[in-house]
Amino acid sequence: MNILDAGTATNLALLIVLISAVALILLRTGSTRHRIAQRVRQVAAHRAADSAADERTLANMRQRLTRRVALIGEQVPFLNAFQREKLAEQLASAGFRDRRTVAGMVGLKIIVGSLLALVAIVLGAHVPRFGEHFAFRVLMMAAAFIVGMIAPEYALGLLISRRQKAISSCLPDALDLLVICTNAGNSLVVAIKRVAHELTPICPPLADEFSVTADELQMGTDSATALRNMAARIGLSSVRGLVTTLIQSQQYGTPITQSLRMLSRAERAAQIFALEEKAAKLAPKMTLPMMLFVLPTVGLIATGPAVIQLLAVFK
Repeated sequence: MNILDAGTATNLALLIVLISAVALILLRTGSTRHRIAQRVRQVAAHRAADSAADERTLANMRQRLTRRVALIGEQVPFLNAFQREKLAEQLASAGFRDRRTVAGMVGLKIIVGSLLALVAIVLGAHVPRFGEHFAFRVLMMAAAFIVGMIAPEYALGLLISRRQKAISSCLPDALDLLVICTNAGNSLVVAIKRVAHELTPICPPLADEFSVTADELQMGTDSATALRNMAARIGLSSVRGLVTTLIQSQQYGTPITQSLRMLSRAERAAQIFALEEKAAKLAPKMTLPMMLFVLPTVGLIATGPAVIQLLAVFK
């Protein structure tokens, strides 16, 4: 019995030593991992602070530059009221809704046109044969100034087109999210704001438009007016259909869920049809490159040996 007790005590002592060693190892490993994780969090926080500071610096620089360019546009009465209103609508469609964007766009047009005109004056004198004539230099300067005035509007049109494509590609997903929110019993304002929050990392342009619309609705703007403003800013027929559906559902009390679901299906079908149309147009577009680059190579490979043999025979 004493021998058994001594063996049991020895086993217990060994077990305690083993458990203590394992606990010490785990404790040291856990503390090391804790220090590493804490260091990683510190580095991540430091990088986030640096990136936020850099973003604030860039934002301040953009604001100062925009303010100076807008001052030039405000001092030059270049456009009338109708043209400025139309330009403001185009800028809103591109996502620029600041009150100084119109003046900034006018100032940018003047700056770009003046720079290109200056370049044309400098380079026009070095054009062979024609650079000596004053009329040619004046004509070249005027053409460069006109191109510089048109270039910002062309770039703005590209931005609007790219933004509309991004919104159109994400609209079916937004409609599905609106269906889910309305099925959950959310009001229109809450549903639009929730969908805007969910779409922020996926489609920032559409999330931005939904956020602006939700803010207008919360500020007391009539729902029909706020929705029509969103449709006017985006400028897509699909968005106008969505706005019409929402307005009619509010006016006549019809269930909005089924209408939104049908709109989502129609948008997805339209996207599939557009992809099929692009695929059908691919074959005619490939004809000319194949005729220019592929067929000459194939003909050379096919007729090359025969031509070489004929040359050898006639020699």
